[in-house]
Amino acid sequence: MPRPLQARTLVAKSEIYVSAASIWEISIKAAIGKLTADPREVLAALGPAGFIDLPITGDHATQVADLPPIHCNPFDRLLDAQALAEPMRLLKTSITRRTSGSTRAPFRPDIFAHSA
Repeated sequence: MPRPLQARTLVAKSEIYVSAASIWEISIKAAIGKLTADPREVLAALGPAGFIDLPITGDHATQVADLPPIHCNPFDRLLDAQALAEPMRLLKTSITRRTSGSTRAPFRPDIFAHSA
């Protein structure tokens, strides 16, 4: 089965979580003008869209120390740590950070899938 189809199948039969780290990243990028999104609106839309908020715990934070140095983005490192600490699969979204003629692009947070 192709990877996009596998991801869609997993999402269809799972509880879907969005990390507080993603909301935090949206907030920072919106504040510095790199993103046109209202983080409060994004957060408010999660529940009605069927997503569950995944808070950041101390266990998640300490798990970051055990990660190999594959990337230095602190948000990505925290998402990877959450995926290791929780019984969930991290589904990364691919987005274009730059659009033609603009440095602002739509943002889709990475999500976690947990099979119920």
